[in-house]
Amino acid sequence: MKNVILKDKEFRLSYCSNDIQSDIDVVSSKINHDLMNVHVPLFISILNGSFMFTADLLKRIQFPCEVSFIKLASYEGTSSTGTINELIGLKENIEGRTVIIVEDIVDTGHTLDKLYAELEKKNPAKILIASLLFKPESYKGNLKINYIGKSIPNDFIVGYGLDYDGLGRNLPDIYTLA
Repeated sequence: MKNVILKDKEFRLSYCSNDIQSDIDVVSSKINHDLMNVHVPLFISILNGSFMFTADLLKRIQFPCEVSFIKLASYEGTSSTGTINELIGLKENIEGRTVIIVEDIVDTGHTLDKLYAELEKKNPAKILIASLLFKPESYKGNLKINYIGKSIPNDFIVGYGLDYDGLGRNLPDIYTLA
């Protein structure tokens, strides 16, 4: 589909499924290279948006690992509320472990900064960040994003786990607000 309509908004195709999968191949290859000798790292997937990226990424990881999910929210409609609400917390002990935060998208970095600070309090050996998408124009954080699938403009997007008011997560491609 070249365009989709969700509620009152039209979105145009901007990142097709084949390109998404190719970028995940690149990210997973780098992670496999960097972490092959790390003892059972923990991937922490931020719900809801990163569930598709996490599933496709972990299928390509070639060493023993664990995955956990945390839910943080900061969006309403098409814009960030500026307030981050932790909805579901992390239960695993991460002390002394390598942790990889898996994000669908990093834009302002506010959500990521909060999660990173909370994880640091639990004394992990290392925290790395993998994001399918990165918006360098809107990023206000100081954290290094270790693994990036694709840098994109500061536009509102849906599909492949990302939503507009709950819709569009199931789309295999990514669409930009028209």
